[in-house]
Amino acid sequence: MARLIFPEDFLWGAATAAYQIEGSWKKDGKGENIWDRFTHQKYRIRGGDTGDDACDHYRLMPKDVALMKSLGLQAYRFSVSWTRVLPEGRGRINPKGLGFYDRLVDNLLAAGIIPNVTLNHWDFPQALEDIGGWPDRRSADWFTDYARIVFEKLGDRVGMWATHNEPFIVAFLGYATGDFAPGRADYHSAVRAAHHLLLGHGQAVDLYRQLGCKGKIGIVLDFPCFLPASDRPEDIAARNRTFDAGQGLFLDAVFHGRYPDLLSSWSKSLNPDIQPGDMKQISRPIDFLGVNHYNTVLIGFSARGGFLKTAREEYSSPGMGRNAVGWGINPAGLAAVLENIRDKYGNPPVYVTENGTTLADTPDPKGFVEDWGRVEYLRSYLRAMRAAMENGCDVRGYFVWSLMDNFEWAHGYEPRFGIVRVDYKTKRRIPKRSALWYREVIKQNGLDE
Repeated sequence: MARLIFPEDFLWGAATAAYQIEGSWKKDGKGENIWDRFTHQKYRIRGGDTGDDACDHYRLMPKDVALMKSLGLQAYRFSVSWTRVLPEGRGRINPKGLGFYDRLVDNLLAAGIIPNVTLNHWDFPQALEDIGGWPDRRSADWFTDYARIVFEKLGDRVGMWATHNEPFIVAFLGYATGDFAPGRADYHSAVRAAHHLLLGHGQAVDLYRQLGCKGKIGIVLDFPCFLPASDRPEDIAARNRTFDAGQGLFLDAVFHGRYPDLLSSWSKSLNPDIQPGDMKQISRPIDFLGVNHYNTVLIGFSARGGFLKTAREEYSSPGMGRNAVGWGINPAGLAAVLENIRDKYGNPPVYVTENGTTLADTPDPKGFVEDWGRVEYLRSYLRAMRAAMENGCDVRGYFVWSLMDNFEWAHGYEPRFGIVRVDYKTKRRIPKRSALWYREVIKQNGLDE
């Protein structure tokens, strides 16, 4: 059978995030973050779930690294919990919290696994939220000070860094809709938050260079594939507004040093307070762009479609269906996203930093899950990614989401995205069929065509 082979230096990994797996939310001096506060409020999270215990990775980390090695992972993408390092968000450093990540990096390197660190995967310090949060311009400096501490501790051994994970989610689901922590509902605050997230990103990139760190640094953005619901001009315009408000807002700033013209003309009253030098700071050159991709959405015009006047509908390729949270499955959407980045943003080096799906996993009596649906999902998306590479997209690596089942934010523990099943009562880890399949993909550096 013919095989799709990837470049020799292609990087295969898996991804997680601190709040979603670590647990030990108050252990060893960790401070409160906005997700700690948010999840302890009634009716915020499905089932009343919290990340207090999560997957207990904080305690089980050495075993988890051994599991990664057994699965043949070449790289592991994880995030640092800001309040483990700085319990109040600034000032006093917590040696035990910083020490955890120091040990994690050493364990990974000893196992032959490349550490890929994200500084901000949403768990902002509650103490800083209480005095303004990301809508406060000072947040860019708070973030940069925190980044310095982590760079200085881990920068000699970590060669891959991302400043933020999905800043659109932080800004707009956290501050505009209130769906996510900290739960504010103020669109103007969201726009300011987005600007300060980007400013902090640019400052951290500069700092990384100034410290003489020798690795790569970039940013990770969320990339649904947006398609117009029809070829009508109003639907095409609605799709373009959606792109600009979500992806273009960050891409244009990072790669072109400006915000999208269309968005500015649509929302002049909500423009952020841009100071001289801000856009130059935000657009400092980066080494890679992280692409998180899960679904494709059809966008049409709707007169009652909120601020952007849009209607959304999940789209799936024929016969593919939807996953357990209702997201459309359309492998061609990943290729379309990568090709758009190639065409509009200079074809930067890209890592697919998250891609995966959640299914109604049914374990057998021993806890093993024959998740062939997830195997087919991953296979089809890897084929689409390989096709985009053949079409000139500079894709350097792939990280499946997620290494293990975990706390999925407002969805709680119901969705299971992991290639490893977690028994939440016992914390036992059981690799699923998809994990065994993925191990072979990594071993062969390819898959059946």
